[in-house]
Amino acid sequence: MTSIEKVQLGSTGPQVGRIGLGGMSMSGSYGAADEKESIATIHAALDAGVNLIDTGDFYGMGHNEMLIGRALADRKREDYLLSVKFGALRGPGNQWGGVDSRPEAVRNFLAYSLQRLGVDHIDIYRPARQDPNVPIEDTVGAIAEMVQAGYVRHIGLSEVGADTLRRAAAVHPIADLQIEYSLISRGIEDRILPTARELGTAITAYAVLSRGLLSDSLRGRRTFAPDDFRAFSPRFQGENLEANLRLVDALAQIGDRRGVSVAQLAIAWVLAQGADIVPVIGARTTERVSESLGALDITLTADELASIEAAVPADRVAGDRYATAQMAMLDSER
Repeated sequence: MTSIEKVQLGSTGPQVGRIGLGGMSMSGSYGAADEKESIATIHAALDAGVNLIDTGDFYGMGHNEMLIGRALADRKREDYLLSVKFGALRGPGNQWGGVDSRPEAVRNFLAYSLQRLGVDHIDIYRPARQDPNVPIEDTVGAIAEMVQAGYVRHIGLSEVGADTLRRAAAVHPIADLQIEYSLISRGIEDRILPTARELGTAITAYAVLSRGLLSDSLRGRRTFAPDDFRAFSPRFQGENLEANLRLVDALAQIGDRRGVSVAQLAIAWVLAQGADIVPVIGARTTERVSESLGALDITLTADELASIEAAVPADRVAGDRYATAQMAMLDSER
């Protein structure tokens, strides 16, 4: 196993590799994925020194957890950390059914995740979204009971605002906040990131490539399959996509001068924002894992960071990061 730099996840969390691996894209969120290649991708990440694997019990309605469980079956438990989101409700046709973070639901979801993953504990357990009908104190308190019982090691949160994070941390230390953060999604910088740093909570940043937008993979592409998340995402529609791809072209010019890909430059920018921010990369091929890890070898100067941010101004991004109905459910956007 290769060794990559490790950092502590917040003031109370575990030691994690500087980059983590997210499993969502392996279970249909961006169209069909190949299971053999997905498992090879997980193995390649582990062999490269990545030890944080992130999933959600609702990714593919349990498919992703079972896939990860198969991929990890021959690995030593101490060689990987599992981060699991729970609470999102789905129907048999993949219909959205809201969220459920009641204490009794916490215990139920956890029991099923342990079974699907084939493990006796989850390293970081978090509600996928803040349940508007359940105080965050009740949800975190229920997870804390599972920590005491040994089924969970650390508590995390996902897509919550500064006030909710503060209330949660008053109940139990929060190792990390998983939230979208990238060159074109910088909303956390105003209140959420400073609050997290004050509380000793790390950021595990997802969508650091903005669902493939900040890469070479979408340049020249204008359509998406009906089962691809991006077919309904405002940033990937019509004029919004055209405007955003112009930003990517400007970023590509900087990458070309540096001899790195757009994706590597975007990941390196996130890495440069602080050791308390850990990008979680949604790779689903071994090639993408290798490309992403190449960002660890890029050290950006102050001038280069300024050039990158000038090429991709946050206020020039077209379209919200989720559709209107989904944005309304984000505590982090309130």
